[in-house]
Order: sequence, then structure tokens, then C-alpha cells
Amino acid sequence: MKKHVWWLVAGLMTAVVATGCGKKEEPVAAAPAPVAAKGIVIGLDDNFPPMGFRDEKNQLVGFDIDLAKEAGKRLGMEVTFKPIDWNAKEAELNGNRIDVLWNGLTITEERKANILFTKPYLENRQIVVVTDKSPITNKAQLAGKVVGVQDGSSAVEAVQKDAATAKSIKELKKFGDNVTALMDLSAGRLDALVVDEIVGRYYTGKKPGEYRILEENFGTEDYGVGTRKTDTELSGKLDKALDDMKVDGTAAKISTQWFGKDIIKK
Repeated sequence: MKKHVWWLVAGLMTAVVATGCGKKEEPVAAAPAPVAAKGIVIGLDDNFPPMGFRDEKNQLVGFDIDLAKEAGKRLGMEVTFKPIDWNAKEAELNGNRIDVLWNGLTITEERKANILFTKPYLENRQIVVVTDKSPITNKAQLAGKVVGVQDGSSAVEAVQKDAATAKSIKELKKFGDNVTALMDLSAGRLDALVVDEIVGRYYTGKKPGEYRILEENFGTEDYGVGTRKTDTELSGKLDKALDDMKVDGTAAKISTQWFGKDIIKK
């Protein structure tokens, strides 16, 4: 009797041990693969017509807005626009609070240190805007004057590069946006404004007879789309989307809608 009980107990113990070992040998479920990003967050200055700004319904509109939306469709990625302090754009980008800078962003050697740019899609100049009644007709006459620029814009660097003019200016006054700067120009608190040609002509065209653009300018520059230096794949995809839009005429169509002509850089 005891002998049978002993063999029964031994058999049960063996079964338990075997079962326990079997559980330990079961393969651990693999971690789910990372999900590819389905959208991109674009940082912009939402007071930068005609590139990106708010209409009478407070909706974001503009040339770069339309271009970015079209690129997002072609990449199969949802595009979200996030207004930021343009003076802190590189910190926003590299702090991962946005994925892309797309808002009339000028390609400069200084910015290339922290931003990966696509190929240029627009060519732009830094023009000088004065009131129509202003006696100023050239850059030399900016000596002793108060000149406005948007803080964080390429206009700051463009003026500073012209050492002779920069040294002669009484004050280089920085503004949060070009709208306020133009208001100060009209009110006589500024003598001139240095601004992106695309933006300057958009505003001055709305008020014919109030402003005048000098023939001299502070140089030509290119606009590009900016990503983090490490986001080479995203930058490459954006490049391809822009190239395709140039080839099939979509970029030209968007340009004509906003500027009245095709100004896309081929």
C-alpha cells in the first residue's frame, strides 16, 4: 500500500516539475515593432503673409501652407501646423516640439549648422521699404536712420553683412512681426524696413501709394524646408515631393494662385 502511494506521489511530482520546466521554455512574446510616424508637425510664424497667416476666419492659409499640405498628401502623412516664436525656431525644432520648419525659411550657412535643408524651392531678396513720401532713395541714405527688421529673420543677417550700411545706421530696431514694423513705418517711428521681397510686395501691394521699394536691396537668398540634422529620411522624402510637384506643375499652380505667376525655383 505504502509502495503504491510512494510511486503515485513520485509520479505527480515528476509531472509538476516537467510542467514547470515547459513553461520556462516557452518563447517570450516579441515587443511590437515601432510604428512609423503618420504625421509631421510644421512650425511657422502665423503672421507672415503670404507664406503663412490667418484669414478673417482665423484659419491658417498661405503659399507655404498649401505647398506643405500637398506634400503631406503625397507622403501619406497628416500635416499639423504649430505657430511658434520664430526667434526660437531652432530650439523648437531640435527640442522635438516640431518636426519641420516651413515658412519662408532662408537657407544660410549659419542655420545649416543646426538645420538640414531641402533643395531651394523659391528665390527671394531682402528689399528696403520706405513710405512713398520718404526722401530715401538708396542704401547710403539709411545713414543715421532707424531701420526695422523682424527679429529672428534673415533680414537681420542680411543687413549686418553689409558692414558699411550696418555701421552707418542709427538703430536696427527688431520687431516680433512685419505687420507691426510696417505700422511703425507708416507712423514715422521707422525710416525704413528691410523685409523678404515676397512679404514686402504682398503688403505694399495692398496699399498702393503708401509705400515705395528701393531699387537697391540687401542680397538674394533661397528658401528651403528645414528638418533636424538627423532626419535625413524625412528631408529626402520632402525633397522628392517638391521635385514631383515642380515636374507635374502643381507647385507652379500654387505659386500662380498666390503671386500671380510661377516663381518656383526649378
